[in-house]
Amino acid sequence: MNNSYTSLVKQTFHFPQEDFDIGDDNYLEFNGLDLKALIEKYGTPMKLSYLPKIGMQINKAKKMFADAMKKHKYEGKYFYCYCTKSSHFSFVVEEALKHEIHLETSYAYDIEIINKLYQRRKINKDIFIICNGFKQKGYTSRIAKLINSGFKNVIPVLDNKDELQAYKRSVKQPFKLGIRIAAEEEPTFPFYTSRLGIRAKDILEFYVDNIEGYEDKFQLKMLHIFLNKGIKDDIYYWSELNKIINLYCQLKKICPELDSINIGGGFPIKHSLGFEYDYQFMINEIVGNIKKACKKANVQMPNIYTEFGSYTVGESMAHIYSVIAQKVQNDRETWYMIDSSFITTLPDTWGIGEKFLMLPINKWENEYQRVVLGGITCDSHDYYDSEEHINEVFLPKISEGNGMTQPYGISNTSTDNKEPLYVGFFHTGAYQDQISGYGGIKHCLIPSPKHIIVGHDKNGKLVDWVYAKEQTAQSMLKILGYM
Repeated sequence: MNNSYTSLVKQTFHFPQEDFDIGDDNYLEFNGLDLKALIEKYGTPMKLSYLPKIGMQINKAKKMFADAMKKHKYEGKYFYCYCTKSSHFSFVVEEALKHEIHLETSYAYDIEIINKLYQRRKINKDIFIICNGFKQKGYTSRIAKLINSGFKNVIPVLDNKDELQAYKRSVKQPFKLGIRIAAEEEPTFPFYTSRLGIRAKDILEFYVDNIEGYEDKFQLKMLHIFLNKGIKDDIYYWSELNKIINLYCQLKKICPELDSINIGGGFPIKHSLGFEYDYQFMINEIVGNIKKACKKANVQMPNIYTEFGSYTVGESMAHIYSVIAQKVQNDRETWYMIDSSFITTLPDTWGIGEKFLMLPINKWENEYQRVVLGGITCDSHDYYDSEEHINEVFLPKISEGNGMTQPYGISNTSTDNKEPLYVGFFHTGAYQDQISGYGGIKHCLIPSPKHIIVGHDKNGKLVDWVYAKEQTAQSMLKILGYM
């Protein structure tokens, strides 16, 4: 009986997959990248960004919407927006902009990014900028300046009724508006209605009292909705989607300028080799439902906007660690200690129990065993013990040696005692740096790993470079006031 890690994966999943395969040297490949060569060149811990994946995701979604609109003979257009809060890094946003997309913002400082992108000639003033979030004065004033400077398609999405007054005072030319509809939350939430947006039952009256009749100054162009649970094929999602569609149909009859529905983000990404999600089916159903309701109400079909963040950038990144020690603490638990921290590098694993796609990079021919992965902080919550598809973690067995501390070594069939086990967490590109912070002070002063980027140069050749070195003690001491 073959008890190798390779046999475990192939018996459990369809493998290899689109972005994962095993090379001739028995090392894992990620989107065709030679991970062994990158580890030998840069070491661990390492954050790895593979930029071409961003364009692949964007173009895949664009094609699926185009196919759905062709199938349903849909009369509106589709606009792909990138949700900048998923990852604000210039290399991410500029890579996405290569594929003719638009942008969504969520805070005042996002507008400073828009200005920098324009200065760099990465965007022009025709791009759609969808401005979401609860807006303080610093945000509304920056939005107004953007509109006044000639950006034609800035759409502030009203989060509350008072927000409109800020634009009335400061915007000097005709502008476009959106309204966010407050979604009803799932029964599992401790509250019934999202804190964001305006109640659906109040929107018609708000339009008549505050927007209708002012078309020469501002026009309602978009209705927006976003659901925390994402775009899923269940009663809850279709109920909330139909709410915005029906409201659009009602408003369209008295507001001819209204021409768009924004369904936000929420496409899931692969967090397991067993991931299954029919993107094309969901898109077909969304487009079909909107068309059906509009035909019934005899109104024009709206343009459809999405604001995909995690879907755009999530699958482009990996975190790679070395197992630096093995500890057998009792009869049931074997710990593999990594050379970094889950709390500081993958905070979603700690904060919301997120499960990322985890695979070993090497030793696939070894036997496997159940383990718990531990970070090197002194926090009891710095661990990873279950995968999305199973409440356990299985990894190849490792022998004594490798320079590791092993008070209770275990035997295995491997003859390689020199190379450590490398473990990769994949599709980690969304929100992790935004939540843990980039640079700065980390829990237990664990340094941020080096960050390696793989992308195309001006000649289209795939190259890799260091975006940021591993954080130093001196940089932290300076922030803390010791230097």
